[in-house]
Amino acid sequence: MKSWMLMFLAAWLVVSLAVAQDSADNLPAAPSATKAEQEKPQPAPPPPVPANVAPSSEKAPETAPASETAAPAPATTSSAGTVAPPSTSVPSSRSGSDDVPLTTIIKRVNEVNVIFTVTDKRGRFVKDLTEKNFSVLDDRNPVKNIRYFNAQTDLPLRVGLLIDSSSSIRERFRFEQESAIEFLGQMVRYKKDLAFVVSFDSNVEVAQDFTDNTEKLARAVRSLRPGGGTAMYDALYGACRDKLLKLNEPFAVRRAIVLLSDGEDNQSRVTREEALEICQRAEVVIYTISTNILGRTAHDKVLERYAEETGGRSFTPFRLEEVASALAAIQEELRSQYALGYLPANFVADGRYRAIEIKPRGRSGLRIRARKGYYAPRQ
Repeated sequence: MKSWMLMFLAAWLVVSLAVAQDSADNLPAAPSATKAEQEKPQPAPPPPVPANVAPSSEKAPETAPASETAAPAPATTSSAGTVAPPSTSVPSSRSGSDDVPLTTIIKRVNEVNVIFTVTDKRGRFVKDLTEKNFSVLDDRNPVKNIRYFNAQTDLPLRVGLLIDSSSSIRERFRFEQESAIEFLGQMVRYKKDLAFVVSFDSNVEVAQDFTDNTEKLARAVRSLRPGGGTAMYDALYGACRDKLLKLNEPFAVRRAIVLLSDGEDNQSRVTREEALEICQRAEVVIYTISTNILGRTAHDKVLERYAEETGGRSFTPFRLEEVASALAAIQEELRSQYALGYLPANFVADGRYRAIEIKPRGRSGLRIRARKGYYAPRQ
């Protein structure tokens, strides 16, 4: 009997202890403990999600095709007379934390830019024409569309004055110097136009680099001394390749060369056609003034070809006094021109020469002078 009683008491004691422990675990915390818990720094709440950003729990939208999302970058004019925009990068969609490489879109916009002059039967400049007064052919085909057309009377000028200082023009050199100085003084506008001076005999020398300081230009011209052979083609080639072709300005400018020479060449390393090609690639308008006052020669025809192919004009003064008049006429023409840009039809970037033809329409008796063509870029 006593054994049974002892066993009952032992079991009762075990159960009581278990119940007591369970009650202790479920007791409320002490006030000091609750206060300490409340004073603990709490984590900052997550920032609000903007209305135009999808929450991370939603599926990100698929990236649109590059052709639809790519915004065209500002275009830069290339040396071939076309406009080639820089490459445009479009980000693709992301998957988790792994970055997907950017997609690069490269597209060439083949816009051809042409400066041209219009005169009437009497040689007077016509300045009131519109796009409807012209038709444009590229490589003998009507152009796809004309992007812009306007009268360009106040574009900044980038002009190279090339002076023949060989022995063949010694007798009239002083007068030509003074005429050139007067021309530069009247043409170059401070902080707007730039000009450089190149002399050539057996060698080619940059007497003054690009500047808008007419005093520097005048000193450079006065410093020239005649003597030696004639490297006219080298002078044209170097002026276009090293000066005018390298222009990379964020606004439109007019590039021109004024060439004072008798047209003879006996020292150049480049050929006549190589010099002409680089001038066309640089989109330069060439004005020539023949210094040969003994009558027309075959050299004058060379000067005329350079002018005609680039949309310029050739002057053949018979008296020294007419050199100054020719320079004044060039200055007026540079301020009295039109500019248009167009997209050619059936364009192929094969590096081939493509002819340009601008014809008057709706008005008779108009004469148009523009460059004869351009070299397409090569892919």
